[in-house]
Amino acid sequence: MNQIVRATTQTPPAFALPESELFDVLRNSLYPGAQDNSIKLVLSYCRAAGLDPMQKPVHIVPMWDSSAGRMRDVVMPGIGLYRTQAARTGELAGITEPEFGPEISETIGGVEISYPVWCKVTVKRIVGGQVAEFTACERWKENYAVKGGKEKSIAPNAMWKKRSYGQLAKCTQAQALRMAFPEMTGSAPTADEMEGKTIEVETLETSPPPSAPPAKSFYPEHSFSRNFPKWQELILAGKKTANDVIAMIESRAMLTEEQREEIIDIEMSKVQEPANGEESLNENP
Repeated sequence: MNQIVRATTQTPPAFALPESELFDVLRNSLYPGAQDNSIKLVLSYCRAAGLDPMQKPVHIVPMWDSSAGRMRDVVMPGIGLYRTQAARTGELAGITEPEFGPEISETIGGVEISYPVWCKVTVKRIVGGQVAEFTACERWKENYAVKGGKEKSIAPNAMWKKRSYGQLAKCTQAQALRMAFPEMTGSAPTADEMEGKTIEVETLETSPPPSAPPAKSFYPEHSFSRNFPKWQELILAGKKTANDVIAMIESRAMLTEEQREEIIDIEMSKVQEPANGEESLNENP
């Protein structure tokens, strides 16, 4: 079995350059026309993932943010990064040429286009000394990027109109690489797959936290004095304990510490009261 070669954890050489110099190189060569904030996202992404930004492992993809109601740049991996990560494992045994389904022609959003119905790609990986095959099949209509814009056109954008086969092949290969090397690629889609798509922010419906029950007021002193004889009678007769009476009262209102002690004292006096005849026996030994 091939020896697995893991990606180096060393800092890529590009980050040895001064930040401003590296920034200028990316802005003027690899990402011309990109906004400064978007290039900063690229640098942060590459630094966190240990990638060399000079190899352009990620792309800046303008996407429509439905929640914000505007376009914004999103940094996403390219198909080249997937291929590099798979190759570095030492277990990549090959990638087949894309196989295409029948070509059809139709008008989409007022634009005439011919495209393959589907594409199939197989990625081979050495698993346990054997070559395992992971085949992905993607359909053009489920992947093509729309033109969008103010008209919200569903017509394919310029790239998907010009390269209907090539774009679908890259999306299919990306899916096959994710299937074969999930630990290396993760679940993040590539820039080719997400170009022209909309960022949908899912809003979770949450129930408001349960409101706390209203605070109980203290038991009125005048009511306590009026009902005390009744409670005393119940406790002395053995029909209720002091705790039973306290629980009954506090189901409706709070007792003060002094009120609780008065009720408990009823039970204590009952325990301390001598039994019938006990006092006379003590006096006449």
